[in-house]
Amino acid sequence: MAIAMAILCLPFTIIAQQTAMVTETPKKEAATVSEEDEKKGLEISGFVDVYYQFNSNEQGLPTSFTETHNSFTPGMANVVIAQQGEKVGFVADLAVGPRAEVANGYTGTTLSAIKQLYVTYAPTEKLNFTVGNFGTFVGYEVIDAPANMNYSTSYMFSNGPFYHTGIKVDYALSDNFGAMIGIFNDTDTKIDEVSGKHFGAQLSYKNDKLAAYLNFLRGKEDDSFEDNEIFGSQVDLTATYTVNDAFGLGLNTTVKTVSLDRGDSENWFGAAIYANYAIGDAFTLALRGEYIDDKNGLILGVPDNSITSLTLSGNFKVDKLTFIPEIRLDSSKEDAFFDENGTPTGSSASLILAAIYAF
Repeated sequence: MAIAMAILCLPFTIIAQQTAMVTETPKKEAATVSEEDEKKGLEISGFVDVYYQFNSNEQGLPTSFTETHNSFTPGMANVVIAQQGEKVGFVADLAVGPRAEVANGYTGTTLSAIKQLYVTYAPTEKLNFTVGNFGTFVGYEVIDAPANMNYSTSYMFSNGPFYHTGIKVDYALSDNFGAMIGIFNDTDTKIDEVSGKHFGAQLSYKNDKLAAYLNFLRGKEDDSFEDNEIFGSQVDLTATYTVNDAFGLGLNTTVKTVSLDRGDSENWFGAAIYANYAIGDAFTLALRGEYIDDKNGLILGVPDNSITSLTLSGNFKVDKLTFIPEIRLDSSKEDAFFDENGTPTGSSASLILAAIYAF
């Protein structure tokens, strides 16, 4: 349990180029055309989300972004400004709200509003460089609520990386295969704090129906312990399969290992299956089933534990607005949840109602 106790001390931590024709026009009119051309290709998007949760234990969920019980709670207000030219581009992804504070970190500073901030350079059609602060390549789910079919998040997402700051290089090996390598600061930090860098890599495959990503991440996570350093490594597989126009499947499985420079290693394992079925254009039913093997107590702090979570969500779309009613049932082998009196219990049930407006 030495590593588990050490981990508890750590902080919870993308269009077109416009070509202008030269014509004989007054200087003022020519300047106006130039300004418009510069603005073309600039895209602005974003979303706003809110939710209400009622939990059987009168507690928030131990996963990210649904941390309140019996309360209407704002999530995130997000604005993304992006531009992509033929070779170069940038993304400024800014967000505020409780969800943003958990995802972005650095509460109380201007850095807490930065969800992503990066530039890209593509010298060829196959090669692309990304430099700055960008969302993680690890895992199935993402920070942005509109991109997830379930409103509440998985244990794997909540205990994996949210973002990286550094440089990554993507290369198209063929029409179907791709590869990425990257060097990053500490995971979920915008400014490096621990000595050394993290290394990440990805191998991807895509065809008309299947997309699969094999991910790897390793680096030093803490060096504050005298004569002993904590290293973390994660191997992650994510895949999606389109059965037909209405039915899609997803898979995420991951192993996270934490090891002391001098000492034993500890790990946790997770797997989740996702199933989405569209009933017409306005409604999609989404099911997530997740299993966590947490023998070292790295997830909920209780050793020799395992967690099962089932989440059923409906997605009702009205123009740009999506309503998500959700039922979630979590259970643990050991009593790892807590009720309203602080008494350990082995189960948790939640009803969530969420609304997301995306533009």
